[in-house]
Amino acid sequence: MIHLYTGDGKGKTTAAVGLAVRAAGRGRKVYFAQFMKGGDTGELHVLQALPQIQILRSDKNYGFYDSMSWEDKRELTDVHNAILDRLLAAVEKRACNMIVLDEVTYPVKWNLLDLKKLERLLAVGEDGPELVLTGRDCADILADAADYVTEMRCVRHPYQKGVQAREGIEF
Repeated sequence: MIHLYTGDGKGKTTAAVGLAVRAAGRGRKVYFAQFMKGGDTGELHVLQALPQIQILRSDKNYGFYDSMSWEDKRELTDVHNAILDRLLAAVEKRACNMIVLDEVTYPVKWNLLDLKKLERLLAVGEDGPELVLTGRDCADILADAADYVTEMRCVRHPYQKGVQAREGIEF
């Protein structure tokens, strides 16, 4: 089945990490793919310690979309497509039970991946791995494909008071 964690509230990646850890705890093989992320985030340190979880992401931090050059966008698109290629190969080989596509809504919105490859992954069906999608501003193609849709809604956040992201909490 396909899970979607979306909305403007905090907790989308955290929920996906929790589901990945739960699956790994039951001996399932998990591919945890992060899109748009290249910097150090706290969840990586735990996920890397679990032999059942393989992490796929950029080695380079490109920053926020609005600050990227055209060259950065082309380069990041290549990174994203290489991740999708690896995931499709893993599905074909039946090498995983779950795939997390963390922050996948953004490259869909900004055309920073090959949508046909993503559509192939979304269409794996009952015989394929569980898919977990996260990110804000979800495109209809993702929402329509999902069996579970959870919308995180921000009621209050310290950022609104000027508090910057904190290590171990927001990243």
